[in-house]
Amino acid sequence: MMQKVYYPLNSAFMVTSILGFLVSIFYVGTLSTKWQFTFSLFFFLMFVASMISMTYGPSRAD
Repeated sequence: MMQKVYYPLNSAFMVTSILGFLVSIFYVGTLSTKWQFTFSLFFFLMFVASMISMTYGPSRAD
């Protein structure tokens, strides 16, 4: 059976999730509370995905 190979997401994905979360909290909240929650949840899930991919990524020795 082949071993699964995981590749970490690039750092731009994490930066986009952090900036998107901050913008959705501070700016979108002034426009609509529903959109603020939706965008915040989306960017938070992006951040969680980037953290998980860092955990399962290959080490530097590989």
